Amino acid sequence: MARQRLGQHFLADAGWREQIARAIGVSPHGMESPARVAAENYCWIEIGAGHGEMTEHLLRSGVPVYAVELDRALIEGLQRLAKKNPNLTVVPGDVLETDLRAIAAGRRISLYGNLPYYITSPILHHFFRYADLIEEIHIVIQWEVAQRLTARPGTKSYGYLSVATQFYSRPELALKIPRGAFRPPPEVGSALVTLRLPGENAKLGLVNGNAFREFVKICFGQKRKTLANNLRGLAKPARVREILEQLKLRADARAEQLSVADLAGVYRAISSASQGEDPGSRT
Repeated sequence: MARQRLGQHFLADAGWREQIARAIGVSPHGMESPARVAAENYCWIEIGAGHGEMTEHLLRSGVPVYAVELDRALIEGLQRLAKKNPNLTVVPGDVLETDLRAIAAGRRISLYGNLPYYITSPILHHFFRYADLIEEIHIVIQWEVAQRLTARPGTKSYGYLSVATQFYSRPELALKIPRGAFRPPPEVGSALVTLRLPGENAKLGLVNGNAFREFVKICFGQKRKTLANNLRGLAKPARVREILEQLKLRADARAEQLSVADLAGVYRAISSASQGEDPGSRT
C-alpha cells in the first residue's frame, strides 16, 4: 500500500518499466549507456526502491546496486530480493541524509529514482553535492518539474532550478509517462529526465558552486524585476547595468533572459568588484 505522506506512486505498468530500462541502459533489449561503458568501476544507487519495481532491471547490469528506501514496510521485501542477488545491498534511510560517497566507496555513480514529487528539488541539490562522483542521474518526476529542469532562457519554465540543474548537468527529457503507469496514479503527468554530468560548471571554472547558486537565487528573487533591481543588496543598480553592458547584455535584462554562462559572468564581475576576488575560485 502506498503511503501518501511519503509521496509514493509505484511504477506498476511492466511495459513502462521496460521503456525506462531501455532509456537508462539496463534492458537487454536496449543499448548500454556510453557513460557507463567508459566507467569500468561504477555502481547503481536507486533512490526510493519501493517494491523493487526497477531494482530488478538495475541488477541486470551486473554491477553493485544500492537500493535506498525509507519505508520500513518495504525494506523487508527488498532484503528478500537481496538474498537472491549478491550484487544488491539495501540501504535503509532517508536519501537526504544518505552519504552517496560512502556508499559508492570509490566507484563512479549512476543514479536512478522515482522521486517523491514534493521534495524533488531538495533531492537534486543533495545529488549535486556529489557531482564529482556522478556519471548520470535518471529521475522520474512531475512533468511540470521536468519542463523546468530542461527549460531554456526566455521560456516560461526557466528559473532558478533550471540554472542550478544546468550548472551541474546536461538535462534531457527522455520519456513522458502517463498517470496510468503508476499505482496509485498521481494527480499530474510524469517524465523520465536524464541528467548527464558535468554541466556548464566544467566550462565556467567556478569551484564554489554553492556560492554561485545563492547568487542565482537572488537574481531570480522577483522574476518581474530587472537584474539591477534584484541585485541591489550586492551592487548599485548603475553598476549592475554597467556590467551587463560590458557583457553585451541588455542593461534592463531580467534573470530569466540570461543563460547559465551569462549569469556566471555577472557573478564574477560583481564578486570581483565587492571582494577583490572571485569567490568561485575559492573552496
